[in-house]
Amino acid sequence: MMASKVMWGAALFALGASVAQAAQTDGAKIVREGNGKGAAACIACHGQDGAGQPAAGFPRLAGMNADHLAKQLHDMKQGLRSNLVMQPIARALSDADIAATARFYAALPVPPAMGPAPSGDVLNRGKQLARIGNWSKGVPACFQCHGDQGQGVAPHFPAIAPQSATYLVNQLHDWKSGSRHNDPQGLMKSVADRLSEADMTAVAAYLASLGKH
Repeated sequence: MMASKVMWGAALFALGASVAQAAQTDGAKIVREGNGKGAAACIACHGQDGAGQPAAGFPRLAGMNADHLAKQLHDMKQGLRSNLVMQPIARALSDADIAATARFYAALPVPPAMGPAPSGDVLNRGKQLARIGNWSKGVPACFQCHGDQGQGVAPHFPAIAPQSATYLVNQLHDWKSGSRHNDPQGLMKSVADRLSEADMTAVAAYLASLGKH
């Protein structure tokens, strides 16, 4: 009887391990090859290591929180977040595909800095907005919500450093225009509305420069 229980337990453990491995493999396969049902390979835009293409505005996904990544894909799939490139891909992903892909990227190491450190006034302005904010305009510090180095506070506040400066500026524009509106209580629109173009450029350049060079 005891031997049977041990064998049964071992079988269950092996099954669980194989299921977990399959989920990981599925995520890796979707990232490399797509899902064969209309979703293109993620690496085409987001790179082999998930670091994205900073100059082109394709964001880094590596090391991002899995729940956040999954939420963004579901929001695009349901039309709650607009993106001409990503919406058709998200609609072609099943819930299981989304979960596996999000887990895969979350497990990757955070890449180095996305851009060179800004200098002079741009550095000072970006650093102040990220770390202190601009309370005279009602702008809180980015790090007040997104962590003391912009690393994110799971699951609600994503990592914003390091991240593509072009991507960050584009998102701030989208929040400000209202074309992106999938944030809780409109927090990001409230912030973006109070940022000038120079503010957006400076804080995005600063956040992109954080991390290992």
